[in-house]
Amino acid sequence: MEPVKNKQPAPMQITAEQILREARERQEDDNYTAPAQKVMDPEELAVFRMRERKHFEDRLRMNRNAMGAWIKYAAFEEAQRDFERARSVYERALDVDHRNSSLWLKYAEMEMRNRHVNAARNVWDRAVTMMPRIDAFWFKYIYMEEMLGNLAAARAIFDRWTEWEPDDAAWTSYVRLEIRANQPERARRVFQRYVVCHNVPRAWIKWAKFEEKQGQVRCPREGQRWRRPLISASFPQLHHRQPTANARAVFEAAMQEMDERDHTEAFFTAFAQFEERAKEADRARAIYKYALDVLPRSQAIELNKKYVQFEKQHGDRKGIEHVVIAKKRFAYEEAVSAARVQK
Repeated sequence: MEPVKNKQPAPMQITAEQILREARERQEDDNYTAPAQKVMDPEELAVFRMRERKHFEDRLRMNRNAMGAWIKYAAFEEAQRDFERARSVYERALDVDHRNSSLWLKYAEMEMRNRHVNAARNVWDRAVTMMPRIDAFWFKYIYMEEMLGNLAAARAIFDRWTEWEPDDAAWTSYVRLEIRANQPERARRVFQRYVVCHNVPRAWIKWAKFEEKQGQVRCPREGQRWRRPLISASFPQLHHRQPTANARAVFEAAMQEMDERDHTEAFFTAFAQFEERAKEADRARAIYKYALDVLPRSQAIELNKKYVQFEKQHGDRKGIEHVVIAKKRFAYEEAVSAARVQK
């Protein structure tokens, strides 16, 4: 190679920026996609499968904790209708990270999607046993059994779940299952267990609303006891001739079973509004007055407003004047308290 004799700068200089820009302009279109491969015979199919499996195995060999690669690998085997290999991939992935909820969900959904019912039950059962605090596992497991028409199995799963004392969503889902099955008595027993587990106003209010919606549903015979001692000891006798008797009995039982600190503004408001809907203005008025007497004024602001509206609608002139005066007194006292705090 001859040495360069003329080392003078070229008349036209090219910058690095220009080189990169020209390279970018000469690149092919970014939207270019490789043409689809068509497998024409079993030998080509075997080669394709081997190539893809080798690709996935190489990726997993470099990073075993890449759960996305495991899921794509299993999806590839499922697309090839090789379910034994797909299960093997999922099991290997679970050996790496058995606490990964997405992995369990994909595994069970694969079995459900391909109508492998017993295999799906096995996966769901392992999942809820391994991680009972993941609500999605329970919901999907129960949904599968309900879609199969196996209500007994769905109830058994709910019973297993409720042993862990889950949140309100589990109990309300159990109730809705019994309502869909047209089993109000079973739903009532679920509510009894619900309020034992969560002895709070929201649980009792849900039960009362359920009883109110039931209306003329047949109630237990006179003298029949409830199954739970906590409820049966204080739950009054129900009379099926009165459509609102059940709901009222639930509210009255809640007053006895809950602690006084749980007698909240929301509970008294729901109780009073129920009596309003039942056309029992005197009962509703008594509840409002009792609540305003026992609750601190700072916790009964909305209740006081509703009481004023109630008296304007159902009360006489004397009662309305008394409520308005009490409302103004309450506002003045709050203003005085605020002024003292500012000083």
